[in-house]
Amino acid sequence: MRFISTFRILTLVLLYANIFSVFAKAPTTPKILFTSARDGNYEVYLMNPDGTEQVNLTQHPANDLQAVWSPTGEQILFVSNRRDLRPRGTRDLYLMAPDGSNVRSVFKRKIETWRVSPTWSPDGKQIAYTNVNWDAREFLIYIATFGEQEEELFMNGSDPAWSPDGTEIACSVGGRVTLVNIHTRKQERLLPKKAMFWQNHPSWSATGDKLAFAWNNNPLPRLLPGEPVPIAWANKQTIYIVNRDGTELQQLVDEAGPNAWSSELSPDGAEVLYTQEIKERSQIFKVDVNSRIWTQLTHIGMPRFGNFGGDWFDPAYALPVSPQPQLLTTTWGEVKRK
Repeated sequence: MRFISTFRILTLVLLYANIFSVFAKAPTTPKILFTSARDGNYEVYLMNPDGTEQVNLTQHPANDLQAVWSPTGEQILFVSNRRDLRPRGTRDLYLMAPDGSNVRSVFKRKIETWRVSPTWSPDGKQIAYTNVNWDAREFLIYIATFGEQEEELFMNGSDPAWSPDGTEIACSVGGRVTLVNIHTRKQERLLPKKAMFWQNHPSWSATGDKLAFAWNNNPLPRLLPGEPVPIAWANKQTIYIVNRDGTELQQLVDEAGPNAWSSELSPDGAEVLYTQEIKERSQIFKVDVNSRIWTQLTHIGMPRFGNFGGDWFDPAYALPVSPQPQLLTTTWGEVKRK
């Protein structure tokens, strides 16, 4: 009897441990998610805003990348090819707890797809993401809702970023950062029409008054058919910040050196994360919006690989979304083929 009681107690302890791992708490201090290939394949990592305490959350032989926090910080959404490890195999969306536990696929039906660059709606009920058709070289933005049967085609474009008030999605359309009304689908260019192309990866401040983005604000040299883009031109891409109405455009990072990409505004709008290659390894930096002082946050990596991207979470700026525990235990509805 004593053995049976001990066994029951142990079973309950393990059961409750599993339950509480599912409901892992959001960080109580600011944290940054980022991607690193320092161990040979892409993994999702976590670190403090000063670059300390870098922790591998996924620890999986697949490529796990592009992780983003849910509005309350209670979940992490990321991209992985763990169903198909081929270089151009399926990439799909997964959820996990903030400590890396309870990994599960977002979409129940397993189809050939390439879903990347996810972004959460501020109420935590939807996400938008880019679906890439490599054969047609087509980039489409879809919106999916928890509990519904279908994903919805939103528009042509890439790099979606949902506004904090939920009314707009900023994205790259034809090489320009464009603001799209969720309900009317009306499009508005962030910068004047005369501005150069090559704008990408927009990111909002928590208050929705500013956006950061990557941009090569230089004319593309005339090229012969099949001639590659000159490296010297490509390396002029850098990081900008601008008001939501397109005013007060500011360049934050010098054009000198390799191109800067993957911009991400801090919730308070004071700093911007970006990625830049240093000594053949991509590393993550942050730059102060006011002082222009930059800080390197990562320092290790493999040749031609390293670290990139980043997504901030700060509990002081967490959106007031009611907890939705059903998202932690269920997957989205089956997605029909279009």
